[in-house]
Amino acid sequence: MASVTNKVVLPHALKTPAFTKLSNNKRVILASASPRRKEILRTFGINPEIVPSTFEETLSHLDYQNVYEYPVATATEKAVEVYERLVVRPAYPEAVMSSQATDTVVLSRIEPATSNLGAGLEHDIRPEILEKPTSKADNLRMLLDMNGRSCEVVTGVSVAFPILTAPGYAIKSMDERSIVYFSDNPVSLLEAYVDNGEGLDRAGGFAVQGLGGMLVSKVDGDWHNVVGFPAAAFFKFLEILVEEEDDFLAVD
Repeated sequence: MASVTNKVVLPHALKTPAFTKLSNNKRVILASASPRRKEILRTFGINPEIVPSTFEETLSHLDYQNVYEYPVATATEKAVEVYERLVVRPAYPEAVMSSQATDTVVLSRIEPATSNLGAGLEHDIRPEILEKPTSKADNLRMLLDMNGRSCEVVTGVSVAFPILTAPGYAIKSMDERSIVYFSDNPVSLLEAYVDNGEGLDRAGGFAVQGLGGMLVSKVDGDWHNVVGFPAAAFFKFLEILVEEEDDFLAVD
């Protein structure tokens, strides 16, 4: 397959319909300062402009009965904030193709019931939404809770893109879920990891691509999703948008 190249699409990108449209003088804004997310996008052929969102991420977990809606809602707020900020700023004369924002959380896993009496009750128990630890003590608490067990990593991705009708943009969102299994680690190893500080800036308090990989036995699902960006699902999502949404990548 031939490659596509311009300032957004890197030379090694596959020539799919979405990448072909992106190469037509479009812009991709990543509403995050995460170097991990930028590097994952570059690995698959997109070189985004970085404009971190100023949204304060103050949404309440309790407002979302379905916990999977929370990271999608946060990602949507980030995408809209950046898109609206750039569209009205005179210093940005070119059309903004899309503002893409992401939010990753970790959900504590509810263990299956061990007796017929408890069968089905676990489905009524709300998992804890784990974001970045507030302290080393909080980091250790999270790791102790997941140790020898598993957690679910959920990433919400929202894309804001221009359309001709009010309010001038549309939002499309997706989420991806992966299961991370932790080894039965000695507490001394967990304490050493927490003391290192790597997990303090990570949802769930660990970085699977770093020293935190020592704590993990396996991952079910997209490994990139656990790192912070669900690459495979996102690029399939873009192809669906190109095929099904007439306005997607069509308005300059």
